[in-house]
Amino acid sequence: GLLIDANVEMGDYKKAVEYSDSMISIHPDIRSYSRISYLREIHGDYPGAIEAMKLALEAGMPGDEGTEWVRVQLGHLYEKTGDLRNAEMHYTIALQQRPDYAYALAGMAHIATANKDYTKAVNYFLKADALVSDYIFKDELVDIYKLTGQNNKAISLEQSVISVMNKDANAGLTNDNIGHYADRELAYAYLKVKENDKALTHALAEYNRRPKNIDVNETVAWVYYHLGKPAEAIPYIEEALKTNCKNPVLLNRAGLIYAKAGNKEKAKAFLQQSIKNNPNYAGDLKAQTMQAMQSL
Repeated sequence: GLLIDANVEMGDYKKAVEYSDSMISIHPDIRSYSRISYLREIHGDYPGAIEAMKLALEAGMPGDEGTEWVRVQLGHLYEKTGDLRNAEMHYTIALQQRPDYAYALAGMAHIATANKDYTKAVNYFLKADALVSDYIFKDELVDIYKLTGQNNKAISLEQSVISVMNKDANAGLTNDNIGHYADRELAYAYLKVKENDKALTHALAEYNRRPKNIDVNETVAWVYYHLGKPAEAIPYIEEALKTNCKNPVLLNRAGLIYAKAGNKEKAKAFLQQSIKNNPNYAGDLKAQTMQAMQSL
């Protein structure tokens, strides 16, 4: 399992698949099924990913944190394919099995956001953030504040997130036992406050560690897009697409990058596929998509 995770992080997906085959043959359980689900998702097989995550869920004990984590991941898979009804069902069950489970609360916040019930979404994220210290809850709160025109509140919160992440990033440079660098997260955080040069510095720092990882390449490409350099973004977005991943946000970003680079055919294909896969993604990206589609 650790070898699967390590190879995924380093972008050696072929090796990760080989190790997952070994793991499932030795012991088919919640840990092996959930890893297979993620690898199928990376390779663009959402039906297969959902099937494997269901098997992982069936292998777990209801109410255990590991089981409810898997249930939330299954909800995310449904969310990414635009099936909000099934996503909400699994988040609700997770909260019934494990009341106040922070990641299920965040899932409910996603549903509320898709339904444009922003007050409810904020309350869910605030509750999740009070229970677990995780950048992602605050970061997603920033998006909602921006959607609702609370820009000063959004910038203030993102700056506080950046401050904490910078401390973690510095700790990661001096302490090998931490095992995680915050540079990729910092790149996105700096983009949100329009400090694009700093975003690039952190994106490239992570790229230098993991140049084959598709998520890292997506980050670098997205930063170059915001810097108005689509030609520099294209090699990275193409690397991010190498596994045929169908994540709607990745496809959306690819479409916007190709649109800015003047490749209308590719731009239209990626944007249409993104909308088809999931019409419910974040409002800011959706607005950019609609604007780009009108110009193609």
